[in-house]
Amino acid sequence: MKIVCIGGGPAGLYFALLMKQLNAAHDVTVVERNKPYDTFGWGVVFSDATMDNMREWDPVTAAQIEEAFNHWDDIELLFKGRRIRSGGHGFVGIGRKHLLNILQARCEQLGVKLVFETEVQSDEDYVDADLVIASDGVNSRIRTKYADTFRPDIVTRPNRFIWLGTNKVYEAFTFDFVRTEHGWFQAHIYKFDDKTSTFIVETTEDTWKASGLDQADQQQSIDFCERIFADNLQGEKLMTNARHLRGSAWINFQRVVCEQWWLRNAKGSHVVLMGDAVHTAHFAIGSGTKLAIEDAIELARQFKLLGNVSGDGREHIPEVLAAYQEARRVETLRIQNAAWNAMEWFEVCGQRYCDHLEPEQFMYSMLTRSQRISHENLRLRDAGWLGGYEQWLAQKNGVQVEGKAPPPMFLPYRLRGLTLKNRIVVSPMAQYSAVDGVPGDYHLVHLGARALGGAGLVFAEMACVSPEGRITPGCPGTYSEAQKAAWKRIADWIHAHTDAKFAMQIGHAGAKASTRVAWEGTDLPLEEGNWPIISASPQQYLEGVSQISRQMTRADMNEVKAQFVHGAQMAADIGADWLELHCAHGYLLSAFISPLTNHRDDEYGGSLENRLRYPLEVFRAVRAAWPEDKPMSVRISAHDWVPGGITPDDAVQIAKAFKAAGADLIDCSSGQVSKQEKPVYGRMFQTPFADRVRQEAGIATMAVGAISEADHANSIIAAGRADLCAVARPHLANPAWTLTEAAKIGYTPIVWPKQYFQGKRQMETLFEREKALK
Repeated sequence: MKIVCIGGGPAGLYFALLMKQLNAAHDVTVVERNKPYDTFGWGVVFSDATMDNMREWDPVTAAQIEEAFNHWDDIELLFKGRRIRSGGHGFVGIGRKHLLNILQARCEQLGVKLVFETEVQSDEDYVDADLVIASDGVNSRIRTKYADTFRPDIVTRPNRFIWLGTNKVYEAFTFDFVRTEHGWFQAHIYKFDDKTSTFIVETTEDTWKASGLDQADQQQSIDFCERIFADNLQGEKLMTNARHLRGSAWINFQRVVCEQWWLRNAKGSHVVLMGDAVHTAHFAIGSGTKLAIEDAIELARQFKLLGNVSGDGREHIPEVLAAYQEARRVETLRIQNAAWNAMEWFEVCGQRYCDHLEPEQFMYSMLTRSQRISHENLRLRDAGWLGGYEQWLAQKNGVQVEGKAPPPMFLPYRLRGLTLKNRIVVSPMAQYSAVDGVPGDYHLVHLGARALGGAGLVFAEMACVSPEGRITPGCPGTYSEAQKAAWKRIADWIHAHTDAKFAMQIGHAGAKASTRVAWEGTDLPLEEGNWPIISASPQQYLEGVSQISRQMTRADMNEVKAQFVHGAQMAADIGADWLELHCAHGYLLSAFISPLTNHRDDEYGGSLENRLRYPLEVFRAVRAAWPEDKPMSVRISAHDWVPGGITPDDAVQIAKAFKAAGADLIDCSSGQVSKQEKPVYGRMFQTPFADRVRQEAGIATMAVGAISEADHANSIIAAGRADLCAVARPHLANPAWTLTEAAKIGYTPIVWPKQYFQGKRQMETLFEREKALK
């Protein structure tokens, strides 16, 4: 085959040498705009997995790269006058120039043609090429030319950064955070040879402009960075190797994701994207070079598997390129998602974490920023550091530690006059099993079993404040004496037989009322016996299917508010320990808050302030009826996942409003307001909402959504992303989820119900054996 690689970065060079190595008859050319053996940039970071792949595919190149590597295990934080170090993280770095020089020399050795100082204008300049590799970087000219086919999603991020170097050698991957009069600056620092380190300085757009850096030339920017990081540099200078750049040296990161990775051009050549041209990963996790190298390996692998490289391989090119795209798409998205999490952490740390977290917790939050490193993974990397952090966190929460501290999820939590034994909450989960709104034996067994299962707080499902406010005929209520007696029986049993606390959640289904129980058709209207429904505005939840709600009048609002107050009084009378007001998921109060469902033109519609008016009115009335020494939370939909709906920005303002009205905690859920929603699922996918609300609104939060392991809960609590973790579906599968997870992570001091004590040691022993066999 005749192969042309446009762009002489790691992707193009490594693919060129791999293909030439697979079949010496291939005619392979790499075209690069820079001079021979010249490049720009400082150090790049590799992973052990990438090096394993390189050793397999080209041991000669791998050996040369490894010989030039600098290896370090530690991460060091410089923050608020403190120096904190954690080990066991395992990085390897090499100068970008040195890496490319090794690849260039290896290409020449194998017979790859290297063409320098040539600016490629079009892939169609190479009419006789069978395959054109567009590895021409983040601003790829080839990708732009065929944008309609490649369909790139390019997002320019808000932070500004400048990529510098220094002759000071750092023995740890160092992060330095400095507060200036205009805001926070952070430096990402790592050595890449025995005398040079990369020194990336980053800040927000607002801080960058306020510091006058938007008007600074390159040298003025370097001088500024030397001043603010003077304590760190200790007299060393910062350097740039991009003097050729005009204008500001500060740039914005661009996240690139392409829907299609290859095509056949008008001249008959196949064109495929590789490296930064097809995907980018933020420097916060240092995976750009890793992705580029592994792209090259995977495409070469597919040619080896499918391309019959002992022949010319031309007839297999479309099949090979399709297989390459499919193989790389999932892995690159996984890394990009981790990089996105890390990138967002650095983008908001000045606003969200730097001023609010103490250095110890800030370090933990930074280490776990990508969600690739979990609590137990940190223990594997540096058990000593994590053990010390767990002790610090326990003492901060009033737990006197002798020996090993409890894991974060097992720390007590105090709110008003209530103390929970741990941070795990059984989420309110609809069971659709009440009769005339009365919870029965099923509910006693269901909630009682979960109270025995180790959680600190057990929520009953949403109790509806009126018959018309029920989601389904199987939903429980708080509007009759029979219901009150039934709820009291459950509360009394939990208090008598467990040390868990019992919580009630009250709500009104609004436009989502009068529907079938879930197993007969979720959200579908009743086949018969429907009742009239009300909401903030006329609404049909399922277009063309659901009933249409009537817009509430002021008289309706007064009536429903009174029903909520009655529900709160009932919850207090039965002895509930905690009360939550349901303002999420498209139910009545949520429908007032979201612009997707509130189209009123009176004082209860329009601005967010107006849309919050009635829910806050209800909240204040309920808070007044609920005992002063008992906590009250509010569940909100922190993201509607629909353009024009509630956003996380709005969630912060919603939380601030409820906090001002007397709320103690915000339960941060999302979605279920509109069937047009397009949520982005994943483990702990709603935790970022709880994190943001907690830091920016200054109120305690509960995280909920795809929290399924102790590792998840411990990471959330330890990082200060939320105060409580609500676990739903895992509690349906295992009522004793909390006790089980404690055994899995080896936390034996947890107390089991005395009737179950014989099972405790057996479960702990089983998990100990499983660990020993791994």
